[in-house]
Amino acid sequence: MSALRGNSVPRWIRKPRALPPESEGWPRPWVFLRYHAGGRHIYPAMIGAASPDAAPGDLVHVFEKGGKLWGAGLYNPRAPVPVRLTGELGAEASEALLDELIERALSLRLDVWRLQEETEAFRAIHSDGDGLGGLAVDRLGSVLSVEVRSLGVWRRLERWLPRLRARLGTRRERIAVDPVAARLEGIAAPEPARIAPVKFREHGVRYEVDFRSGHKTGFFCDQRENRLRFARLAKGLRVLDLCCYTGGFALAAKVLGGAAEATGVDLDETALAQARRNAHLNQARVRWVHADAFAYARQMARNGTQWDAVVLDPPKFVESRGEAARGRRKYEDLNRLAVALVRKGGWLVSCSCSGLLPEAEFEQLVIRAAHRQGRRLQLVDRTGAGQDHPVFSDCLEGRYLKVLWARVW
Repeated sequence: MSALRGNSVPRWIRKPRALPPESEGWPRPWVFLRYHAGGRHIYPAMIGAASPDAAPGDLVHVFEKGGKLWGAGLYNPRAPVPVRLTGELGAEASEALLDELIERALSLRLDVWRLQEETEAFRAIHSDGDGLGGLAVDRLGSVLSVEVRSLGVWRRLERWLPRLRARLGTRRERIAVDPVAARLEGIAAPEPARIAPVKFREHGVRYEVDFRSGHKTGFFCDQRENRLRFARLAKGLRVLDLCCYTGGFALAAKVLGGAAEATGVDLDETALAQARRNAHLNQARVRWVHADAFAYARQMARNGTQWDAVVLDPPKFVESRGEAARGRRKYEDLNRLAVALVRKGGWLVSCSCSGLLPEAEFEQLVIRAAHRQGRRLQLVDRTGAGQDHPVFSDCLEGRYLKVLWARVW
């Protein structure tokens, strides 16, 4: 798989720093750190030097002061994150290490948790959470859905695919390179191959993914356990799935939970069309509404319409640190509107997939939104992504999904 080298070269490469004296005899290629903040992402200011033979996409040895081997990392000097540490501390750089990480990730899902026995859709490799930053792989029925954000991953993917197919029992793959990552990393990726939609089951509910229009890897496997939990409290209730995407929460509530009535609302017409097809697959009656969540919630509040349970799962409102203040306001405003739609003693399940929004801060803004409505929350639990989305202790920003469960009084 080819890659673009690009013409723009960062200043720290154009004017390289002197090689550290102790680098004589270090295994090549290598990168030397001036300092390290302790995480898995090494930024340009942290890099003191790189061996002259270190090329974009290489797996490098990472050394710190005193010549101590910190570990191995995938290297791309032109990327905003020039080194993504991989594996465990002190690991030597080798292709065998990366192969071991692939197998370790697969074994955790297939041999330890045996996810294939309860669902046909799960995350098989979770980027930094499996020590493989820049690679996300979902198994969706017979299809591997792969998202790439790293040049180093892109260069090795063709070699990894046969093992992934064999271990996960898939027949086709859909490979997508994030457009922003392609530009920043210098990846010359072709357009994803057109493949037919795939159908699969999750806890007995049938879903379809059309890769021509799906977000990310096509389906949000991270909410699997939360969909099941929502279904368990939905029996006999009127439920509202606000920002429903392809209808996961609404369908789980109706098909698994026996909800008396389910309504799904989303602004994305294509996603809503898929939600309708999903409902048809399950012979489930759900009311689908094409509307902006903010406008719909305001109108329902004016009408005095309320539900027994409302789940709110909006898109990522905080995409970057520069958008943080605006994103927080949007979360608070939408939660304030959602709270008004919950009957007294009913349920609010509020979600955020913004990794830059800390869990405690998210909880506080949901509480503040309820108080602005003159309501109080009885906080019951906090959950996140399922166990197939692990997080390493030195990369806690991978714990992006936050779900707050509360009764509204």
